[in-house]
Amino acid sequence: MSRPPKAIIIGAGIAGIAAAIRLRMQGMQVVVYEKNNFPGGKLNGFNSDGFQFDAGPSLFTKPELVEELFLLAGEPVSAYFSYEKLPVSCTYFYEKGPIVKAYADQQLFAKELAEKLGEKEENLKNYLKKSRVVYERIGTVFLNFSLHKISTFFKANIGSALKAFRWSHLFKTMHQLNRASFSNPLTVQLFDRYATYNGSNPYQAPGMLSLIPHIEHNEGAYYPQGGMISITNALYQLSLKKGVLFEFEAPVERIIQTEGCINGVVVKGTNIPADIVVSNMDVYFTYNQLLQDNRKAKKLLKQERSSSALIFYWGMKTEFPELGLHNIFFSKNYEAEFEHIFRLKKITDDPTIYINITCKCEPGVQAPRGKENWFVMVNVPANDGQDWHAYREKYRKSILSKLAEILQKDIASLIETEQVLDPVLIEAGTASFMGAIYGTSANSKTAAFVRHPNFSKKIKGLYFVGGTVHPGGGIPLCLQSAKIMSELVLADVKKMHA
Repeated sequence: MSRPPKAIIIGAGIAGIAAAIRLRMQGMQVVVYEKNNFPGGKLNGFNSDGFQFDAGPSLFTKPELVEELFLLAGEPVSAYFSYEKLPVSCTYFYEKGPIVKAYADQQLFAKELAEKLGEKEENLKNYLKKSRVVYERIGTVFLNFSLHKISTFFKANIGSALKAFRWSHLFKTMHQLNRASFSNPLTVQLFDRYATYNGSNPYQAPGMLSLIPHIEHNEGAYYPQGGMISITNALYQLSLKKGVLFEFEAPVERIIQTEGCINGVVVKGTNIPADIVVSNMDVYFTYNQLLQDNRKAKKLLKQERSSSALIFYWGMKTEFPELGLHNIFFSKNYEAEFEHIFRLKKITDDPTIYINITCKCEPGVQAPRGKENWFVMVNVPANDGQDWHAYREKYRKSILSKLAEILQKDIASLIETEQVLDPVLIEAGTASFMGAIYGTSANSKTAAFVRHPNFSKKIKGLYFVGGTVHPGGGIPLCLQSAKIMSELVLADVKKMHA
């Protein structure tokens, strides 16, 4: 009896773990090599002086993509993982303006916009109805299938996608489309924000990105019990249960290929054979370091990098009842903020501030009683040699000043513990080129089509998953990349044995 195929996964990020589970359930031997001493990549956490922090992603949507992996593995998700739907997806603060709650109940959200911003209720309902159509008819083609295989045209419902397509999806920017949909500039700003979900600029990115609000407002936002790291922990435990092997503190040094076919990888100077290699590493570093293909690596650099993040993790001495799990403090000039991030590649004097506070959902667990764990993030340009030490100090002052003015408290005096993450540290810790969280931006009409596919066109047996390849960054898309990859592998293996 011939041995089952052996697959090696490079990187134990969330996409790498999902890829390992899927290939294992196809009957393969699967080994994951990870340079860090923990799984999860960006989706990890840490404890500081009794405060628990999620280090990276903080928004949980589309929980069915996590549940799907447990169903595939024949394991009860409830034994590993639980979550709850949020009644309010986010609380929005405008300088010298209203506080707006984005209720999960669409009728309540429409009333909130009408009362606080004077926005007609039907404007929200019409927008979210269109967003649903774009997502379900067009978005699902992008998210569920490879855009680089002819077979997609036979499997995907292309006819339905074409019927739903409007020229405004490509030839209007997201901001222009939003401005045509709402009467109040503050509502427009609220929905422009969704471009940041894949590290893009609403004043450049195509209107197609209007499908993003559907996920949060039509389907819902959720909180995973134990914080975002519980997603990593659940999938890691599931993969171990199914026989996936993990090697930590074991960075892959090179991918071995001969005459266009995968042979294996090199780890700690040792050649390790494999039939299939799946890279969950940033695609730029995969070509530049592991394949030593400088020509291809340079070609990838022609695509604009996504934004990065500067994050302050603050343990606060007191509670803020006006804040929820997700909170946004908008800048006065949103367009200028994105101009700084993408064209000037500098920080702005007035950043939009995001604060995530998980103890709102688990009081006394995520932070000591009477205190709060603040994940404070601003969008910043990818690392291009800026002075991040100086930028840290400047942003810390502007963030504290802005929050003190809006919340009417001396925020600086309430910080009990502090940790900081910047683009340089993001790149060092997660091998994300230039610290760009989502790889490339979606700031062009062709961005979805030029994003790297989930397979190599030149090296048989080499595949890709994660936020820097199709369909994009963020937890749901990373999980989708693993699914697309596994289906490509299954089809290729069938061809080999046909």
